[in-house]
Amino acid sequence: MSNQTEEIKKNKFHLYEKNNENLIIGNDYGGSNKNSFDWAKYENHSNDKIQQIERKKIEEIYVKTLPDIHELEIYQGIITYITDKNVIVDIGFKAEGIIPISEFRNCNITIGLKIEVMVVKIDYKGQCILSYLKAKTLRNWQKINQTYEKSEVVLGYVAARTKGGLIIEIFDIECFLPGSHINVKPVRDYDTYVGKTMEVKVVKINQKTKNVVVSHKVLIERDMEEQRKEMISKLDKGQVLEGKIKNILPYGAFVDLGGVDALLHITDMSWPHINHPTEVVQLEQELKFVVLGVDKEKNRVQLGLKQLQPHPWNSLDKDLKVGSRVKGKVTVLADYGAFVEIIPGVEALLHISEMSWSTDLSSTQDFVQIGDELEAIILTIDRQERKMSLSVKQLTEDPWTNIQNRYTVGSKHIGTVKKFTNFGVLLELDKEISGIVYNNDLSWEKKLKHSSEFCNINDKLEIIILSIDPQSRRLSLGHKQLKENPWNCYEKIYYVGSIHQGVISNIFDKGATIHFIEKENNGGGYIEAFAPLRYLEKKNGSYPKKGDKMDFKIIEFNKDTRKIVVSHVSVYRDRNKDQRKEQRRGRKLERSTLGDIAGLAKLKEKIEKESEKK
Repeated sequence: MSNQTEEIKKNKFHLYEKNNENLIIGNDYGGSNKNSFDWAKYENHSNDKIQQIERKKIEEIYVKTLPDIHELEIYQGIITYITDKNVIVDIGFKAEGIIPISEFRNCNITIGLKIEVMVVKIDYKGQCILSYLKAKTLRNWQKINQTYEKSEVVLGYVAARTKGGLIIEIFDIECFLPGSHINVKPVRDYDTYVGKTMEVKVVKINQKTKNVVVSHKVLIERDMEEQRKEMISKLDKGQVLEGKIKNILPYGAFVDLGGVDALLHITDMSWPHINHPTEVVQLEQELKFVVLGVDKEKNRVQLGLKQLQPHPWNSLDKDLKVGSRVKGKVTVLADYGAFVEIIPGVEALLHISEMSWSTDLSSTQDFVQIGDELEAIILTIDRQERKMSLSVKQLTEDPWTNIQNRYTVGSKHIGTVKKFTNFGVLLELDKEISGIVYNNDLSWEKKLKHSSEFCNINDKLEIIILSIDPQSRRLSLGHKQLKENPWNCYEKIYYVGSIHQGVISNIFDKGATIHFIEKENNGGGYIEAFAPLRYLEKKNGSYPKKGDKMDFKIIEFNKDTRKIVVSHVSVYRDRNKDQRKEQRRGRKLERSTLGDIAGLAKLKEKIEKESEKK
């Protein structure tokens, strides 16, 4: 019991003695005889209002002395008694609490020792069940969370090795240290760390699963970053430093300058063009570099290697000028042209517009490839800016200068099919002279969806010049114009209302394609017509199949759009109409003949009667 509780008990005892004295005094008024004792007054004594008020005051005083105790919360307590099985702890409540002595294993406890405990449960008798370990665990978790929130560094003990890392004890809580967070460099042997202490930082806490992840690597990186900032602050552009090639990538290499990683771009490795950094540097190679740039805000350093060597432009022939002819090798291809290496380290631009007089080059690869050697003429040269541009087409005369003398409108030529487009065929008539045949100028009869349906690449095709535009360097060619338009003849044969035999070549949702093959069709020409689906139905109600031969009636003919629409339904429906007309004519003739006979008979009878009267 607490001292406050004992004091309340003493006060209560003194009050009880005072009440007894009042009772004794009351007995004197009634006499000393036992029979004269007022039992009614004694029974009503407990119901006295004054006594009830005093009792309530005492209870209020007693309750105020007790702390506000809640389950699963931590309170400060004092060990008052120790047995073989339990430890009695006073937390200031009306009853002392009990803790199993097994929770104090490996702990030196004595009576009067102050400890933190958790109220696990308060039973119906007011007895408190306490726990020392749960209070300790909760406090440790609070420390872990506080450390994580404040990003503090803590010292942990490496207890054991586990799959993928180490187990570290922090505040008696097991935490996981992944192998990738032990050091900045890969660690192969984890056993060397077991049994040692290590500074770590809490990087992740899973409150649901109670898992804690720590890292030692972030502390190393933090120290390295501070050293890196200090070193970068001392670097200036133009300094020459020694470094070691740390890593090689397709776009360059990373150099270790002794704690600071710097980038050596592939374009700063060599004056001549290279395809990969390994052509100049190798891993772990130690070289001297020049500092090209320092970004102290982003902590980035850019190095150069070729800048330590003389620039190749300094050794370029001084007699080279605009108009000079040079030879070189194609080193780089781009969408806008190619770079040609004149001498090692000196490259000139050959723009796509200066490759050929032809305007049909869609990409640089159509003219040159990497590694090709060519001759060109210098268009511009700037030794200060170290820039040069070349031209290949200027080596020859412009073939379009006198194009009208070689190709006239209406002249016939033979060209080679070089390319297909969505709108026609590109033909090469001569070197750097090309023209285009549009799809509607390929054939009178065929309706082409794509020019590749008419011919193949490298086919020879006879054409006629339709138009020439020297300024835009365009030739418009035609193939169907080599012969007369057969639709002038078809107009006389396939007139609206005529019936012809055709073969169904294709059937689709909206109808069918019909081919006519007849002797009068220009000696067996190829004519295509369209039959809507509603006009394909046979007389018996069925529909034809691909390859069936049937009679069709022309219901629409358009020479300009080369369109013929036919109908099979109209064939047998028209025949039925003709038959009905003939039947109607026969009936009329038959009715008039009978009428005439009856009239003649009446006229004969009338004449005979008149003759008898006479």
